[in-house]
Amino acid sequence: MPIEKSLDRKLAAIHADPSGCKEFIIADAKDADMGFSIGAPGKSPERHDGEVRFKTLAQYRQQIREVIDQGVVDIVLMSASTSEILTIQERRFDNSHITPAARANDATDVHIHRGGRIHTTPAQPFRTASLDHMQCGHLDCEPEERKLGVDLGLYSVTFNNQLELDIDVLNQFKEFREECERKRFRYFLEIFDPNVPDAVAPDQLPGFINDVIARSLAGVTSAGRPTFLKMVYHGPRAMEELVNFDPHLIVGILGGGSGTTLDAFLLIHEAQKYGARVALYGRKINNSEHQLAFIQMLRYITDGVIEPREAVRAYHGVLQELKITPQRSLEDDLKLQTNVMSYGGSGTVISLPTPSAEKSETTASPTSEAGRPNFAKMSASERLGYHQERLKRLFGDK
Repeated sequence: MPIEKSLDRKLAAIHADPSGCKEFIIADAKDADMGFSIGAPGKSPERHDGEVRFKTLAQYRQQIREVIDQGVVDIVLMSASTSEILTIQERRFDNSHITPAARANDATDVHIHRGGRIHTTPAQPFRTASLDHMQCGHLDCEPEERKLGVDLGLYSVTFNNQLELDIDVLNQFKEFREECERKRFRYFLEIFDPNVPDAVAPDQLPGFINDVIARSLAGVTSAGRPTFLKMVYHGPRAMEELVNFDPHLIVGILGGGSGTTLDAFLLIHEAQKYGARVALYGRKINNSEHQLAFIQMLRYITDGVIEPREAVRAYHGVLQELKITPQRSLEDDLKLQTNVMSYGGSGTVISLPTPSAEKSETTASPTSEAGRPNFAKMSASERLGYHQERLKRLFGDK
């Protein structure tokens, strides 16, 4: 009997109770080879006289296998070529609750080349992969072959407030939706902020993006609507406005650049608090010192068992136990940096709220219920210690 996918279960629960459901979907976006090419796998830890070397594509794919085996995320997003290997050939997802997905288009704003400038010009629609290649690995799939590969893809749109360009984006999006419906393919919609300066006044940008989403989907019936959204987090007011507008439009955030560990942990915490139900992290996971421990902390945060600052400390505790040198000191990793959220590294800047001073810790002893710790009765230091020890047990033999 096929294993139920956690994505399907969580989506059903969210739609059944949009305001009260606490389910949260986490995706590992391992599709960076569709944007950053040679540099997609990240920097190699090897040192060559100061020369920057990158991990290989084979190493990148091995990291994906480890994430699948860990089983903490709900979605793994890949390029069509990587999905062919892991989903179709190796059948990695057959006995996993994780849903495989592939990037269904790659407009010009994600073409990041060393020395290139394409991504700085107004985005133009483009698709490398076809739905057939994602579903079965070749053109003109037979009906029974369409279940071999993925049935979920990411489609991205970028609106630059220019009539001719934006109409082309909408027309291409319409064609894609119709093809998806014919081939019974699901998609989630990524809405990038404008990739050219001064397209929209900064103070109007959150409203512009929300209106673009609402207007673009107003004429789309349920058969053609996205499974969920992926977008820049523009703060509490913009998130609440969009969520309240249509509770069944499930909103997800994109991670953007790496930043500090607190940047990543606080972003997912804040977005969830104001209505987001999905987070898709790419570079934040891929550039972390220990991806599996980093992912585990994201899940602890969204499950409400640990606060972002505690999670940073617990994560550093695991790195210390594993004798992994952190990229930043704990003090520096507990600082917030400005997050640049566009794919190419220039564009919208958002600021996360500065955490309030930590409350004084109590000396109350943690109690347990049914053999599980009662986090509500733990002090911050007791919760920190608990999670450090659990993560050490999970990853201590790595």
